[in-house]
This record gives sequence, structure tokens and C-alpha cells, in this order.
Amino acid sequence: MVKCQAGILNLTFAALADPTRRSLLDHLSRGDCCVTDLAKPHAMSLPAVSKHLRVLEEAGLISRRRLGRVHSLSLNAGPMQQAQAWMESYRRHWEASFDRLDTYLAELQAHPPQTPTDLPTL
Repeated sequence: MVKCQAGILNLTFAALADPTRRSLLDHLSRGDCCVTDLAKPHAMSLPAVSKHLRVLEEAGLISRRRLGRVHSLSLNAGPMQQAQAWMESYRRHWEASFDRLDTYLAELQAHPPQTPTDLPTL
């Protein structure tokens, strides 16, 4: 299995668990934005959006630059790549398990047991 730091992975999945935060990341995937532009499509106050942004920032999913009073935010996909690599290792595990099951079932169909006592024990 892929080795990832548990703390980073936990922060990433916790941040991605919220649909508003995923929407904010989607918006940032199209380019850098200021906080007010990110807040416009959401029916919530600017402080509420800022709380979501802090969670994303603590997870390392976004970075912030301050230009005067304007805060410009950009996407940092590094933690998502680590999460994807972690999930990929499990996908490969389950695909291999299903391939073994498929092979076993094909063998059973090709050579069905003659009596109930011929069935293999699992």
C-alpha cells in the first residue's frame, strides 16, 4: 500500500467531505480568485466562506497571497494527489481480488461439482 502521512490524509479527506469546500476547489481549479469572487455563488456570509477557506488552507489544498486588502487564493493539488495515490492502491487491491474471484467462478462453471460434497470449503 502507498505510504502517506496519516495527518495530511485525514486533513485532506475532512476538507473534501464538505460540498461547499469541494465547490470552492472546483472554482479555484479554473484559476486564482479573490475571496469575494469565491463567495458570490454561495448563499452564505463572507465570514462563513472564510471559515471554509481556512479549513482548505489548513489542509494545504489552497494557498493565499495578500495584495493590499485583497486576498488571492490558488489551488494546491498536492494533497489531493496523495489522497488519489492512497485510493489507487486500494483500487488495485480490489481489482486483483475480483480477478481471482472471476477466475475461480470460471473454473467452477467449466468443471461444476458433481455432488454437494465436492464443493470446496471457503
